Amino acid sequence: MRLGKNLRGWFIPVACFFLSACLNQASNTATVAVRETGGESGSVASVIWVNTLVNGLHQPWGMDFLPDGNILVTEKTGALKRITAQHYTVQDIEGLPGIADEGQGGLMDILVHPNFTDNGLLYLSYTVEEDQLYTTQVMRAKLANNRLVDKQVLFTAQPFFKERRHFGSRLLLDEGYLYITVGDRGNRDLAQNLHTHNGKVIRLRENGKVPADNPFADKKGAQAEIWTYGHRNPQGIARNPLTGAIWVSEHGPQGGDEINELHRGANYGWPLVTYGEEYGGGKIGMGTTLAGTVQPLTYYVPSIGTGGMDFYIGDKYPSWQNSLLVSALRSSQINRVMLAGDGIDQQTRLRMNMRVRDLQVGPDGFIYALADDSRLVRLETRTQG
Repeated sequence: MRLGKNLRGWFIPVACFFLSACLNQASNTATVAVRETGGESGSVASVIWVNTLVNGLHQPWGMDFLPDGNILVTEKTGALKRITAQHYTVQDIEGLPGIADEGQGGLMDILVHPNFTDNGLLYLSYTVEEDQLYTTQVMRAKLANNRLVDKQVLFTAQPFFKERRHFGSRLLLDEGYLYITVGDRGNRDLAQNLHTHNGKVIRLRENGKVPADNPFADKKGAQAEIWTYGHRNPQGIARNPLTGAIWVSEHGPQGGDEINELHRGANYGWPLVTYGEEYGGGKIGMGTTLAGTVQPLTYYVPSIGTGGMDFYIGDKYPSWQNSLLVSALRSSQINRVMLAGDGIDQQTRLRMNMRVRDLQVGPDGFIYALADDSRLVRLETRTQG
């Protein structure tokens, strides 16, 4: 497997220019100009305008687009919003399941079925509680007149734990398969244990059934839903449109955030190997490499706090074709990783001065992001005078 590439030292500070902001839910409430910098030369590549479309959301976590351009946004606190495409008004979606807004858990990701126009289906990931124990659950439902109906639980990660962290919870549909990321739940050693769902990427059919060709479907004692294992807390997942491979971003401990390409049945090493260390210092595992484990495509020291990610192959942003965009919570930025063949090249960054939880390329070709615990923003390019 390919060796990871450390991106330490490839970044330089970015100048930001702020205009006044309004706290109401309305379009064009604020714009921010940020300069993209980085790469091996350290040169400025472009200026991007960050336009706040909606303000006043409550801890937005995930989003997806409906065929009409409207945006569905989850709030960690347990609400699902529809944001209209033209005026960016906010409407409540009713009929949600019981959700435990506890610790890092709550209502997490939202995924619209690619054939939504015909079937009205969407998927939700969220935290549930039983007897003060918690886990990740995934539901499929139909959206009808701003209400969820025909609800069906497809997956409940096992076992439940008292810990309220590392739920993972990103969703992806690809060629009829549903991929679900599940964190180690703070029980790191179980990421190597096939008897649990902790620290795994799950693969189901879109109706929740287990595919017969899953790598551990016939292994005694293993959870048949497992596709890959040895993950810490993957909170981004996307399909590389150039190769068809599925990539995930995941939080490391203190340092060692990773971007990984998924391979059937592969072990990504946590906590046996990592480029991070214990909080406050101290070695974890056996180093950074180990036979039988897959190295990351890239890793980050120090941590950037990876969140949602998406690939960009459009033409709205000069020189951005064939890039991976990774949201960053800890460093308040969006990282752009340039693709090279089936791997990666150098990287630039947009210093947003706002924590970025998720991002996605919209049907109009622009990039949308959930930022700063309250905002939906759009990245725009403008002719400079």
